[in-house]
Amino acid sequence: MTLLVEWWWIGPAAAGAGTLGWIGVRRTRQRALPAGTTTTGDRAARAWASRPMSKAAARRLELDAAQLDLLTARQAITRGRAEVKIADAEVVRAQADRAASRGSSEAVSAARARLVAAQHSLRAAAAEVRARRAAVKAAQAVLPAIRSGSAPLPVERLLAEHDAVLTRWIAYETDPALAIDYPAMSDSRSPLLADFLRAHERAQWLRPASAQARLQPAEFLAYRDAVRRTVNAFEHAERVARHGDKPLPPSSDGADAWGRVASDLAESAQRALARSMESMGRAAARNWNERGAKRAKKNPDAAEPDPR
Repeated sequence: MTLLVEWWWIGPAAAGAGTLGWIGVRRTRQRALPAGTTTTGDRAARAWASRPMSKAAARRLELDAAQLDLLTARQAITRGRAEVKIADAEVVRAQADRAASRGSSEAVSAARARLVAAQHSLRAAAAEVRARRAAVKAAQAVLPAIRSGSAPLPVERLLAEHDAVLTRWIAYETDPALAIDYPAMSDSRSPLLADFLRAHERAQWLRPASAQARLQPAEFLAYRDAVRRTVNAFEHAERVARHGDKPLPPSSDGADAWGRVASDLAESAQRALARSMESMGRAAARNWNERGAKRAKKNPDAAEPDPR
């Protein structure tokens, strides 16, 4: 395990087709500064970061990170609502311009498309808020177990998850049988393996030096997401290498069914919105024609053409 924590493996050396030579590089997050650029503030910041995190902060780190995630998701909701209002106003303006013969049907369609896209984004943001709320509740639920010592610290769990996927990958490099059966998992020319290596490089850069290292909630979130992308990239590459690029079987947890229901609801909402906009456009055109007909009766020489 020490090897996994202290070393990470990067790009293959050019050792001939079908042969991989991997070089170990000492993991570090420190970058050398040019001489004379270190300030008192830099030294103080590094000294603060080098101190171990308090036990209470380490236990609450996942909960604090989940609450930060929820705050970010709520801010996305606020932006999404504003974007929907702006897009809705653009549709109304485009409808009015077309009714007054100053705009085209294409402009109205484009405005509707922007409105639908904004509504989709808002719905996605609302779903994200629900997911983040669930994550906060999950972090709150596991906190007593972490305090009692029956569950690992959040950083310890992430480090173990990162080490586990690295161990699985190294098996393809060190086991001759696996290398023969699944050559794509040790072939540097494989795009999927390259995706995994890039994701792992990012996760390794964000990896804390130890489970006791001082981390801010935002840093924990960044490392957590990087580890998740690494695991997903590896599992995708492994699935393709073992079974080919086939779709996954339907999920048994109902997520796929919910996705289909949500998609149907979204399509129904789009159709209803389109019908509503068409009705508004026809009503505006009728009102315009009626006003024009009245003016024509009063002054036949000033009759205006039908805006349609």
